[in-house]
Amino acid sequence: MRTLPALCGLAALVALGGCTADPSPQPSPTTTASAAPSSAAEEFYVEPDAPAVGQVVTWTAGGRAADAAAVRRIAESPAAVWFADGEPGYADRARALVTAAAAAGRTPVLVAYYVPERDCGAYSGGGAPDAASYRTWIAGLAGALGDSRAIVVLEPDAVTHVLQGCVSGPSAEERYTLLSEAISTLKAAPGARVYLDGGNPSWVRDVDRVAAALVKAGVKNADGFSLNVANFETTEANVGYGTKISDRLGGARFVIDTSRNGNGPAAVDARDAEGHWCNPEGRALGPSPTTQTGEALVDAYLWVKRPGESDGECRAGAPPAGQWWPEYALELATN
Repeated sequence: MRTLPALCGLAALVALGGCTADPSPQPSPTTTASAAPSSAAEEFYVEPDAPAVGQVVTWTAGGRAADAAAVRRIAESPAAVWFADGEPGYADRARALVTAAAAAGRTPVLVAYYVPERDCGAYSGGGAPDAASYRTWIAGLAGALGDSRAIVVLEPDAVTHVLQGCVSGPSAEERYTLLSEAISTLKAAPGARVYLDGGNPSWVRDVDRVAAALVKAGVKNADGFSLNVANFETTEANVGYGTKISDRLGGARFVIDTSRNGNGPAAVDARDAEGHWCNPEGRALGPSPTTQTGEALVDAYLWVKRPGESDGECRAGAPPAGQWWPEYALELATN
């Protein structure tokens, strides 16, 4: 995934006209805490001051009506809000988010992205300085949720990086422990649904290893797992991959990031491996966020990665990871 979406300011909802190693032991079958979603579609919260909203205003005022109309598709769609640093006030921002969403009768989607040694030092490298800091940070985030309804996607790539081998030895064991503790801490908030990230179909293809690692990281105490965060694999591929993982977890449910998978993944180029996942050209918005997925095990399609935010400085003109990139947003919205 290797992306660090920027945190956005929070305000009340406004009308917008429509609103991403060594083999692990085999896991024993488990079931997760999630109940099947209701037949009625759950409505997700749309941030009124997200970057795409301002871009629509700017381009409309500048006479770029067609471009503004295209990016409005992003501005009016609910996307996750990422919490990725320990700066003072992060819990207040989370509290403001869930409070505004509750007032609007909608469900916010949050991403907790602050695990130590995050992203193995790549474009989104960073995270908490140590385990104690991370525990304190997670407790603050969980406390901010209160009794409000919320979905939390927990630590994109954290499990898969262990399987990849860039986090190993004592650090890997510590990571599994921290993730398991984070699930329990977040689940103490009565309205929280937690999905532990499980990578994507093109990364670690051995689903037995993925399932075993998820179990070790505490997925049995979560509501399920997430797939494809900030990636581009097709919805169909993710459903198939997730179903195989679920089979090994006793029927665990999952969510899929469909924010940028409308055209599927870019071709893998041996000369530019990053071009497969880092701001690849020719990608498109995917299925809109919904709980009505038509798939028995898929709780929701979510836009976890905000479309239009950069994956990193890996392509000419690309800003740092997480920064709003209007040209890429337009590309995604018009392809």
